[in-house]
Amino acid sequence: MAEENTHNNNQKEHNHNFGTSIESRSNPDRPNRQFYIPSQIVSEFAQKGRDHLDQPFRSQFLLALTAGSFMTFGAVFSILLSIGIDAKGLYYLLSGLGFATGYAMVFISGSVLLTEINVLLPTYVFNTQVITQRTILKFWLSAYIGNIIGALFVALIIQLSGSLSDPFYIELSKLLDKKMKFLDHGSVLGWFQILVSGIMANWLIGMAAFLTTAARDITGKIIGTTLPVILFVAGNFQHSAANMGYFSMGTIATNKYSWYEFLFMNIIPASIGNIIGGALLVSLLFSYAYKDDIKSAIDQS
Repeated sequence: MAEENTHNNNQKEHNHNFGTSIESRSNPDRPNRQFYIPSQIVSEFAQKGRDHLDQPFRSQFLLALTAGSFMTFGAVFSILLSIGIDAKGLYYLLSGLGFATGYAMVFISGSVLLTEINVLLPTYVFNTQVITQRTILKFWLSAYIGNIIGALFVALIIQLSGSLSDPFYIELSKLLDKKMKFLDHGSVLGWFQILVSGIMANWLIGMAAFLTTAARDITGKIIGTTLPVILFVAGNFQHSAANMGYFSMGTIATNKYSWYEFLFMNIIPASIGNIIGGALLVSLLFSYAYKDDIKSAIDQS
């Protein structure tokens, strides 16, 4: 009898941990929930942010390199899928699907992508006072530099392989013009527009991380990643990590724009906007809404 009670208690605890509702526990005919509820998702964000921060520097940097590499693979795939597509809706859909491949590899592998960290880490920091400013800045810097180096490395080996044909570079040139169109509005207005566009971009990528964390299987994680990515690609919202992938190919394969134009007239203002969008519109907003749940989860872990 004691053994049966122990089994029942363990089963109830298992159901609670995986977000099973009260109704499903009381009704055996009702299936378990196939996703985490919002408070559990934000608690996961805080714990993932802590786990990333607790890693040794070499691990942080190597995982940042892999994340940047995945961004270039995603950028290349998005261009390859959209070559020769005239219908705008189909063009945006295929471009977004291609780039979502890079983000899926990042999210599922646990790689360190700057813009995802801008969601995970603030969630943890907002709910604890044990983190030093120096530790955060060191981690952010390693992620930023690692992402750029990883993106450039993959762009270089792709170029050296000679695998891509002329149609790819024609499409790449068109896409770079679209990314750099803000230059036509002047340095001040263009810089501001990129910053605002970056806010929207990482708001969406923050929600991609939200949906991916909610899913309890690989299929759900891929779908949760794909939908917001398609939206930010279609909207031409400026995402610094994504642009690292595109611009790394542009820097090596073309001379249409200089590397400092890519960096100072897109990636830097986009990065600032990404920090605002991820930290405030996703991390702070949900952290405040589920503050008590997050603190309980952190204390128990």
